[in-house]
Amino acid sequence: MSTTAGPVEPTPEYVLRFSCEDRLGIVYAISKFLLDHDCNIVESQQFGSRTSGLFFQRVQFHANDGGILDVDGLRREFESIGAEFGMMWDLRELSAKQRVLIMVSKYGHCLDDLLFRAQSGWLNVEIAAVVSNHPDMQHLVESYDVPYFHVPVTAETKPAAEAELLELVEKYDVDLVVLARYMQILSDDLCRQLEGRAINIHHSMLPAFKGARPYHQARDRGVKLVGATAHYVTADLDEGPIIEQEVARIDHTMTAEQVTQVGRDNECIALARAVRWHTESRVIIGGKRTVVFK
Repeated sequence: MSTTAGPVEPTPEYVLRFSCEDRLGIVYAISKFLLDHDCNIVESQQFGSRTSGLFFQRVQFHANDGGILDVDGLRREFESIGAEFGMMWDLRELSAKQRVLIMVSKYGHCLDDLLFRAQSGWLNVEIAAVVSNHPDMQHLVESYDVPYFHVPVTAETKPAAEAELLELVEKYDVDLVVLARYMQILSDDLCRQLEGRAINIHHSMLPAFKGARPYHQARDRGVKLVGATAHYVTADLDEGPIIEQEVARIDHTMTAEQVTQVGRDNECIALARAVRWHTESRVIIGGKRTVVFK
């Protein structure tokens, strides 16, 4: 009689990321902490900025015996090290899916791309809900069995709409809000409440061709490259720390519609990478810039 072994469960992995002022002993302290807790480092990336004097590091690790670690306990014990070096830090289980709320208006290309990538497993996220100021994307979203909330926005209803959004963020325990071509400007207060956990996609290599019909403007000006920028949302409109940018070459033979399609492909690619790197704890904000450990 022969037996067939079942699938091997992957070893649970965890990630610690932080930034602090650069000084002697940081890497030693991290390595010793993990050694003392019988953990094995499988990936480590670091960067010391000569201009800002800041040090950034991302460490991916697992228990030496392949078992499950007490993440809350590790966090409590790491607090003293974080305080000693003045770190901004977080520590979490890497395989735990982050919960994402997507905001969209009438253009659905980025939304559709993110829904597919989440379903296929390319993004290790759970799409908790989709919020839109239009009803157009409801059928698409519900085909993925994701809740859809139509929240119209006018100048008069904007405060109430943003309050409803924050209620949904809390109700669905959302880790990250993604503006997938959501064509509304968020209030300064909402930007502050979502700081560091809201990503936007912009239809250019910022700053360029602001306003309506950007790809038509680009085509009329005879540009040779079009791009897209994924960045964190801040109260400074379209000036948040940049996570990823994508470009593509165009030429004089292309129509405005063809240029638009190339641009939308750029948007999908840049936004998907930004969401993936954020949810894998590969992005660390340092002032107006980001450090991205790919």
